[in-house]
Amino acid sequence: MNADPLELQKFSDLAHRWWDPGSEFRPLHEINPLRLEWINARAPLSGKKVVDVGCGGGILAESMARKGASVTGIDLSDKALKVADLHSLETGISVRYEKIAAEELAAREAGQYDVVTCMEMLEHVPDPSSIVQACATLAKPGGQIFFSTLNRNPKAYLLAILGAEYLLRMLPRGTHDYAKFITPAELARFTREAGLEINGLKGLSYNPLTRIYSLNADTSVNYLVACSKPV
Repeated sequence: MNADPLELQKFSDLAHRWWDPGSEFRPLHEINPLRLEWINARAPLSGKKVVDVGCGGGILAESMARKGASVTGIDLSDKALKVADLHSLETGISVRYEKIAAEELAAREAGQYDVVTCMEMLEHVPDPSSIVQACATLAKPGGQIFFSTLNRNPKAYLLAILGAEYLLRMLPRGTHDYAKFITPAELARFTREAGLEINGLKGLSYNPLTRIYSLNADTSVNYLVACSKPV
């Protein structure tokens, strides 16, 4: 299975805090409106069939369902999925959650999704190229696929690990492993090998003084990639 047991344990241990905006997941809550609007602008979600790969506690999945999409969220953490399910019941926003690997779902439901999202996950798995291939397989011809991850360079190490985990304590120490960060060139290669076309690249930056996130052209730390599956 394309999962790191230590990574799953790490996020399972924090699962009960997914929906606490003051918790370790605060950055996810703060960036979610940005990434949601970026996805929705490129692939209007209303009426679309969507799968969120590595959905965790459902922050993005539920927000896409709010936009009128029919959303499936998949993850390998039982605890995160229980939290996602519970929150969905509380809000009355319907999302189908399932504990299944991306590759397994791709074998079962190939070519069935208008939109595939895989955000903040590729840097946590042993074989990210396999996840990219699974996402490509899940998408319909003409479908849109979205990824976000962390670049691998000294600036990313300083800001994402030393800054966010040790100095600002925005994330628990050990959240990220620098060796697993992925350069845009590497991700571009994975998408090419999966038969996808890249049609959008954005950087995501955090200003520690204003405490505001923004989408821009700076892909040196966090970045988002939009792809399409040729018809």
